[in-house]
Amino acid sequence: MNKRVYLRALELDDYKTSIHWRKDDDIWNMLGGPKYFVSEAYEKKWVENTIFNSKDVKLAICLKENDRYIGNVYMTNIDMLQRSCHSHVLIGEKDCWGKGLAREALLDASSYMFNERNINRIQALVLESNKQSLKMFQKCGYQIEGLMRESVFKDGKYQNQYILSLLKEDFNQL
Repeated sequence: MNKRVYLRALELDDYKTSIHWRKDDDIWNMLGGPKYFVSEAYEKKWVENTIFNSKDVKLAICLKENDRYIGNVYMTNIDMLQRSCHSHVLIGEKDCWGKGLAREALLDASSYMFNERNINRIQALVLESNKQSLKMFQKCGYQIEGLMRESVFKDGKYQNQYILSLLKEDFNQL
């Protein structure tokens, strides 16, 4: 596969781009957490804290063709005893939606976690209403383990989330 994206560490100036994603209701509606308001100062501090956090793996997704920063992929809640973590992926630039770029980034991040960090299981939570994200995770080899009923309060109502996982052995067969 001819890769169109690469992953890199976050840089302090990335907040100038990511702040626009935080202010976008279309993006908030797809995420599992509740909406909150973020100032540029808060976003800058969040990026700075992320850069110096060695517990999680939080990376920028960039286009190879022009080095444009288009999203983030995270591996959080890393548990080295259980050899597991949680994955999150976001393409913030709307002109990059629906092109398979999130899939490429998630596969790269998963490869890193399995082959460099010796993780065995990666878990993801996806809103039931986020059909595109669900399909993307499944194309990456994630399997649905169940549905967490009314697990998130968002937009005035409780919403369901799918719980999915990808095992190293399944990833190696892709």
